[in-house]
Amino acid sequence: MTTALARNSTTPVTKYDGSRPSPRIKLTRRRILIQHPDAQAGERLMGEALGAADRDALHGILRQLMKASVILQKPDEANLAFMISMMKSIAPRDSLEAMLTAQMVSVHVATMRSACRLAFTEDLSQQEGITRTLTRLARTFAAQLEALNRHRGNGERPITVQNLSVQDGGSAIVGNVTQQAQLIAAEPGHATDAGLVPSRDAGEHEHDRAASLHGGTA
Repeated sequence: MTTALARNSTTPVTKYDGSRPSPRIKLTRRRILIQHPDAQAGERLMGEALGAADRDALHGILRQLMKASVILQKPDEANLAFMISMMKSIAPRDSLEAMLTAQMVSVHVATMRSACRLAFTEDLSQQEGITRTLTRLARTFAAQLEALNRHRGNGERPITVQNLSVQDGGSAIVGNVTQQAQLIAAEPGHATDAGLVPSRDAGEHEHDRAASLHGGTA
């Protein structure tokens, strides 16, 4: 049994369970059909797989993927199934991730098409043009992947310090540091160790110790 996507419904979908198989897609001249014995269950499973918030979002994403799947000016069912499977494996968790992952799989498909064209082209001038396109697409995909990771990590890039040495009078911070790193330049004659600046008390301590060694005070 197949069912056409409804445009006027805004039924929210739940979090997708990647262990469940997603329905298959059947393309006709006028519609995109979701193949599943239960029409509503089929739409729900497909919506969860693509991270669609409701049926309108699901319909829109499927149409956009279908257009990106075109081969020889005709939507390709196998190519569309591949793109849906890739989106499912990335598991978008909200609408922003759904749009971004749809772009990612589309850019990947375009990248592989350019790679195929490059492999079959013998003309040097054409190879140069295709290579430039291939390079731009590959860089775009890498930027999209970075954007997805940044979105999922809330924009924070954790820094792990494996070795930390603190001299006498120095101080270290234990915990998460969210401030931007700063470069501290020492004045001539005042050395710092690993970016740690001795505290005022530490300086007075060193002064007293030096005075005691010379048998007097300054």
